[in-house]
This record gives sequence, structure tokens and C-alpha cells, in this order.
Amino acid sequence: MSEEVIVGIDLGTTNSAVGVVDSGFPILLADEDGRRLVPSAVWFGPHGCEVGHAALRRRGVEPVVTSAKRLIGRRLPEAGDYPLPLRGSDDGGIAIETGRGTTATPVEAAAEILRELKRIAEMRLGHDLTRAVITVPAYFNEGQRSATKRAGELAGWTVERLVAEPTAAALAYGLDRLGEQSRVAVFDLGGGTFDVSILSLRDGVFEVLATAGDTRLGGDDFDRALAAHVTGAEGIAPPDGDLGPRLREEAERVKRALSEDDEATFRLPFIDGVRSVERPVRRQEFEGLVAPFLDRMERCCRRAMQDAGIVPGDLDAAVLVGGSTRIPAVRDLAARVFERDPDLSQHPDEAVALGAAIQAGILGGTYRQVLLLDVTPLSLGIETFGGLMNVLIPRNTTIPCKAGEMFTNARDAQRSMQVRVLQGERELAKDNWELGSFEIGFAPAPRGKARVGVQFQLDESGLLEVLGRDVATGRDTIVKIESAAVDVADEAVERMVDESVEHAFEDMNARMHTEARLKAEELLPAVEAVLEDEGAAIPPEERRKIAGARAAVEEALASGAGPAVLKAAVERLDAATEALAARLVEDAMAARMQDQLDSGEGPPAGP
Repeated sequence: MSEEVIVGIDLGTTNSAVGVVDSGFPILLADEDGRRLVPSAVWFGPHGCEVGHAALRRRGVEPVVTSAKRLIGRRLPEAGDYPLPLRGSDDGGIAIETGRGTTATPVEAAAEILRELKRIAEMRLGHDLTRAVITVPAYFNEGQRSATKRAGELAGWTVERLVAEPTAAALAYGLDRLGEQSRVAVFDLGGGTFDVSILSLRDGVFEVLATAGDTRLGGDDFDRALAAHVTGAEGIAPPDGDLGPRLREEAERVKRALSEDDEATFRLPFIDGVRSVERPVRRQEFEGLVAPFLDRMERCCRRAMQDAGIVPGDLDAAVLVGGSTRIPAVRDLAARVFERDPDLSQHPDEAVALGAAIQAGILGGTYRQVLLLDVTPLSLGIETFGGLMNVLIPRNTTIPCKAGEMFTNARDAQRSMQVRVLQGERELAKDNWELGSFEIGFAPAPRGKARVGVQFQLDESGLLEVLGRDVATGRDTIVKIESAAVDVADEAVERMVDESVEHAFEDMNARMHTEARLKAEELLPAVEAVLEDEGAAIPPEERRKIAGARAAVEEALASGAGPAVLKAAVERLDAATEALAARLVEDAMAARMQDQLDSGEGPPAGP
């Protein structure tokens, strides 16, 4: 293999893996002991780090960072959301307390895992490696994607592409089905995240039709719910500090056992230093605890199908991947929602890494007959005058993509424009999330005369770059949205998408009213100026018609009339002044031409 080989990496919440295409086949690379999965665990010692199995051996004795993926690219979450103490970092993100007064960020923890995968790959392939494809949950936002890329770069990788995990799993599923045409749902439930994507597979083209998910939902939540239930039933307050990982580790063991047996015993000696816990847990009891999480998954699945414009009967398969899909209740949920037996042909823990290796092979030219078309999970746009959300890239748009629009100044002598980059599904800017903002300067101009172009560009990894251009000077302002400073819970994302449907009527009314008000505020001063101009040649009947339409608009504004009434009044005034506006334009052009003749310039040259 040449040094230009590109590897594929699944950076998982619980386990990670690295793979490569060898002799046309994707394979995972094992460590010295033959293990293909590296636990996503890091112990930060005084003189270095230990990663994977070595780090896990220290858990329960010393602080070990696990599930850092759930924190990457986020701000400080609520207390109790993580087994180790957290604090705010200098850059506004999260720092994890790792003992001895030291901290590490989620990006640093992820970088150590990626560095260990680099070591394994280089050991197995026998030469240095620099290029990698890394998977991310499909519902990762801009900040989480950028943070993952930074972790890769910190580990010494050139990150060629970020690819969505369910999409990678679909590549693994469809590699030996390239001649088929089918539509599949990929249901991916890991330790910390949940994704579902609907894909179309046809003649080697893998096209994502829609995606949904929750990056705060996974097997870790099942463990926490079980641990809290057992300690609560025993009358023991959940412990803090080093006992927390012990409790969750036992909860994870019991959860795994209940996937095979109807009953398992939760055992933890001296949980609070005095008492021990030994309590049987039945599968039915456990399924009752995780029912709220199953409900959230079901909503995501149904939304993905709705966005893709399909019903369960349109699917050819529902492919399950991710370690937590071994849980019988999860498999039953998938069977019920997709109305078919789930496809279990893919290895739950390895399919995503194999798909990442396939994507690396596509970029490297090994698989020339395969094309991957992914989508963006949420709409992107900017705030416009009046507090409206102007969508430039709708959600579920195929990436890479580029979209732009021209905007103008809202006030006379305005010297700059603040561009607020928004993400979300609501009509009003205040109901969406701000990803970032920047200012574009331009020469002072009367209202509506300055021209500013705004362009959004999403690359193949779903990372956003925004360009603002002053048309008069051609000067560009380019901003990469790297931090996505807002920390948005996935429940809030799900709620927003649901509310965009639930409140569609009132949202559109609010937009209609705002647009009609802005149009009225633009028309009224112009109409008033013309009507008061004694030199304006306006027939009496036309003048009365315009005056009546103007009065109706003023009355609608003063009375707070509804959007339909205001819009109708504005449209009536616009129609009443249409002929007058056309005459004024003709008169202005005639006067300009006469001025040119009088000055000896002559009429403009023809083509």
C-alpha cells in the first residue's frame, strides 16, 4: 500500500475503530492483541495518557474520560449529565476534570483516541499515515462537526471528509448490492447518539433522502436510567466521584445481560461505603424504564420517513447498526415502526467503521462505481429586516451545495449590514438558533440602493462557509462557522421540527403580517410625496382611488388588523399606484434623454 492510502475511522461514544480498503475489500485493523474495537476511554496521567482497554482497567480507581463524544462541540451541560466533574473551558466549551487538579477538553480526549487509532493503523500497514475519513452522527451541528475535525487534526490526521454514521453503515450494507435499486432505513443506536436515515440505493449511487436523530440519546442513557432506578429502589442516593463509574459499569453489565436473559442481578458491594446492592432486575422492568427513550426514537423515525415522502411499505429494508440495537426492545421498536423484521446482517459495532473505510476507498479511487450523496439535517439562513428567517439552504438538501441571495440596506445612509447566520425551521428569526454573525461594510447609500450578496456553501462534510460581498466594491467577507456557539439540546431540535409543523399556520401569518407591514412602510411615504406634489399630473379619479387605498392601509396599520386584511390593503394600494409609477419612470427616462440631448451627449449608443 502507498503512503497516500486513506483510512476510515468510526469515532464512537463507546468504541472506536479504524479500517482501510485492502485488495478491494474493506477491513478493520486490529491492535497487537487482535482486537478490532478500541474502547473510547482515555486516562490522563501526570506523564502521559492511556487509551482504550488500558484506560478502562483504571476505571473505578482513577478518573477515566469516557463518552467524550457526547460533549464535543458543546457548552457546559446541566449537572449530572456526565460521570466526571465538568467546568467551563476558556473558549466557552467544556473542560473535564481528570484528577490531580488537571482538566481535558472533549476535543483533547477525542484526539487521544484518534492518535491511538493512527498508531494501530501505522503499525499494521507499516508506514506513516496522514489522511482519514471520520464518521459523525448525522444530526451533529456545525460546532460538533468542526470540533471533531479539530480533534482529528490535533491527532495528526488530515481529515478528508466527515461522513454521517448511518450513511457509512448504508455503504457497508450496499457495497455488495451495487446493481440493485432499493430504499432502506438505517437505524443507528450507539452508546451516546441515535440517528436514522432514509437512503435510496441505485446503480452505485447512495443518496440520502432524509435524516433525523438525537445526539443525546443512546445506551449511556439506558445505563443511567437503570442505575438511578436501582439506587432509588434501595433508598440510596446516587453516589458521586469515583463510585459513579462503578455504578454505571454495573448498570451496563446488567443491561447487556438482559438482552440475553429475562432476569439479571444488579450487584455492587459497599456502594456508599457501608451498604451493598444485590437486586434482581427483570427485562420487562428494564423496558419500562427505557420506554421514554424508545418514544423519542420512534418520533425521529417517523419524521425521517415523512421528510423523505415515504411510508413503511415503500422501504425494502430497515438496517440496524450500533451496539445498543442488540437490546430486544429496540429491535421490537424498529420492527413496529418500519413494519418489517429488521435487517441484522451488519455487525452492530463494526458496520460504521467499514462504511468509513469504503468512503475512504471512494475518495482514494478504489471504488469508482460508487457515489455518495448526503444531506444537511437542518435549514440554514439569515435574519432579514423585520426579524424574519430567510432560508438559503433548506433541510435535507443534498450536500455539497451552494446557495446565495442579494440583499439591500433598510435605512438611508446605512454603512454596514449585520449578517446573523441562523439554523432552524421557524419563520421568525427569534425562534431559530444563531450560529454566528459578522458585519459587511459598504458605502452609504439611500434606502434600497446598496447591494450585498450573501452566499452559503456547505462542503461534503457538512461544514458551513458564509461569504458576504459588497457588490459595489467587490470586497468579500468570508466566515467559517466553526464554533456554532449556541448549545442546542436535541430534544429542542426535535421540538422545533415538530413545532414548525404544529405552528405552520400562525408562523406563516406572522411572516405575512411582517412582510405586509414592511411593504406598507415602504409605499406610504412614496405615495404621500407624490400626492403632495402639486406638479404631479394625476387625474382626479386616479387621485381619489390612490388616496382611498392609502387611507385603508393606514387604518389597517393603526387598528392592528390581521395579516390577511393588511396584505389585501397593501396589494390594493400597490395596484392603485401601478399606472402612476409607470408614468413617473417614463417621465424620468424622457427627462434624462432630453438632458443628454441638451448637453450634446446624444442618446445612448445602440448595440
